[in-house]
Amino acid sequence: MEKDLESNVFKTALLFEGGSMRCAYTCAVAAYMLEQGLYFDNVYGISAGSSNTVNYVSRDINRTVGSFTEFVHLPSIGNVATFLQHKGLFNAHYIYEQAGLPDGPLPFDIDTFNANPAKATIAAFERDTGRSLFFRKDEMRTTEELMVRVRASSTVPLMMPPPKINGCYCYDGGFAVGGGLPLARIQADGFDKVFVVRTRKRGYRKPADGNEWARAFFWRRPLMRDAMLTRNARYNLACDMLDKWESEGKAYVFYCDDLTLSGYERDFDELMRNFESGYRQIHRDWGRLLDFLEKAEA
Repeated sequence: MEKDLESNVFKTALLFEGGSMRCAYTCAVAAYMLEQGLYFDNVYGISAGSSNTVNYVSRDINRTVGSFTEFVHLPSIGNVATFLQHKGLFNAHYIYEQAGLPDGPLPFDIDTFNANPAKATIAAFERDTGRSLFFRKDEMRTTEELMVRVRASSTVPLMMPPPKINGCYCYDGGFAVGGGLPLARIQADGFDKVFVVRTRKRGYRKPADGNEWARAFFWRRPLMRDAMLTRNARYNLACDMLDKWESEGKAYVFYCDDLTLSGYERDFDELMRNFESGYRQIHRDWGRLLDFLEKAEA
């Protein structure tokens, strides 16, 4: 465990957007910041971005990269067979709640995570109440407590079964307020500056189609159904807000210039190519990010 775990960015929040395996591109941003010793004191994660969040706060560069690259070599990550067994196309229980244990193939450094004074916030959505959940570090003191919440934040309906937290079934944080970009939550927490690591190219907006199947699948879960059917509109409004913040100098946004991944990519070479593209991009943009932070932190 590292001895010096002080933060050095306090007035600016850090947000990692979700995007399933597209985070192979953006985990390079987290790894590069750790290499350069840039430590945000307040870090937010949505969906797959929650893995970037907790890995970054645990200061583990190898796990930060491996969680979206090497992990595809692990046994039991999921396939059609696990999908038919109701374990998910991605075997989420194994990926999150077993692989990260001390004797697992991707052990999580919970001691450094807890010792780090930085705050970590992970979003999820409660299926039956429609509540947006924002889990803080005091709810994630053990590996088990943390990883079930990271799993919840990353649970895509139909693709993965939802885990239970405090007796309630939870789904992807992308269905919570902001539709995957919780700028209002970050603002309510006291921040008017943010560095947002996106998993999309500049100008992306989520199309309205694609979730109509939710009407049938969640016909007995109206709050979950409605969250899915309105997500694109809420997400797009958040994108518009982020554009405004950026124009006002309140946000620095990393967009994936050379992303070629789908959300469900499993080819290791393709994941590594995208990681390398993300690494080159953040290296190229580093000076601009530091300029933004110098002004924001002044």
